[in-house]
Amino acid sequence: MDEQSVLVTDPAAVTGHAVADRRAADIDWSTEEGDLETAVEELRSDLATSVSSIVDISHLVDGIPGVEFRGGLCWAEQGPSRDPFRPDAG
Repeated sequence: MDEQSVLVTDPAAVTGHAVADRRAADIDWSTEEGDLETAVEELRSDLATSVSSIVDISHLVDGIPGVEFRGGLCWAEQGPSRDPFRPDAG
């Protein structure tokens, strides 16, 4: 499996987009552990969290004939890329 990466050149833009999405989301905060302002602060303080909140992996195969998204694992982390699927792991 090929590893994909994303280079963020404007962290403030990514964070701003994630915050706007969270504010616009139809979330019933009375049923959540936190509140909107806590969620916004979390997004502003962690770029990886902001990126992962706006990436929708279900759209990765949109428009590709013969390919259907059925689920998967996606994570975001800061720093140099690493190979989570090392042949010697396991």
